[in-house]
Amino acid sequence: MGNGAFIARARLLAAHEGRWMASLGLWVARRSHGVGEADIAVGYARAQAPMSYGLVFVFVVETVGVSFMLAAYPVAHLVMLLLDLYTVLLVLGLHAAAVTRPHVVGPGELRVRRRAGLDLRIPRERIASARYDLRFPNENKPEDGVLDVAIASQTSITIELAQPVTAVGLWGQRAEVHTVRCHADDPQAAVAAIKKLLG
Repeated sequence: MGNGAFIARARLLAAHEGRWMASLGLWVARRSHGVGEADIAVGYARAQAPMSYGLVFVFVVETVGVSFMLAAYPVAHLVMLLLDLYTVLLVLGLHAAAVTRPHVVGPGELRVRRRAGLDLRIPRERIASARYDLRFPNENKPEDGVLDVAIASQTSITIELAQPVTAVGLWGQRAEVHTVRCHADDPQAAVAAIKKLLG
């Protein structure tokens, strides 16, 4: 990897870090990102909440345990404490991003999001259909032209497109997709909102 590619990836990573950190503030303030007055927010974080809180508990216990173990080694103790606290904040931040950055059904488009790493805007005229469709996609065997936006290893809505859209991943990779599968806490209501958008 050349210096230019490394710098570009470092910028993308820094932007991602900034988004999940900002999400912590939005979460505390009980606000959402990118949801206007005329928009319908479609939450998807409920399925991942138990795992997120479980990980936070485990990391907090680990932080306390390691602090006792390294109490006699101040430098190592400080380094591990900072790493453990960052890890706890990261897990909370990613969950906060899922809560505060829901999918959005707006007057002219559908935004499909996954935490702070994906924000795909699909214009209304490019959506052919939407339906409830519970799936457990295999991340090791992606389908050509299909974007699986899984939460807790599941998707519950399939959106077929009349024209493909370009999805941009966390590291800037681009893919043309004709089908988008995502998850919603209430998929039936989400599908109804998308169908209403289509008229």
